[in-house]
Amino acid sequence: MIPQSHFLLLGAALFSIGIFGVLTRRNAIGILMSIELILNAANINLITFSKFSDNPDGLGQIFALFVIAIAAASTVVGLCLVISIYRNSKTILINKINLMKW
Repeated sequence: MIPQSHFLLLGAALFSIGIFGVLTRRNAIGILMSIELILNAANINLITFSKFSDNPDGLGQIFALFVIAIAAASTVVGLCLVISIYRNSKTILINKINLMKW
């Protein structure tokens, strides 16, 4: 059986990679993918704590399903915004987009 610390280290590694990606990526698609990594790290932690708790009632799995649903909805909204911004400014690079320009 795999110990709890391995799952928590995996979640911490995914979270760290996601934060690094959000802070260093220049295009919007890469930032959205990094946010998905952060949410997946949260799911791993929720399921791990649910599995290794004294009362394994499955509450972590239920919360993980809610996080997956919210992540899917936010990805759809984010991709719609990226497509809309691309149509107006012809770029998805974050530092090149200036929507407040006259």
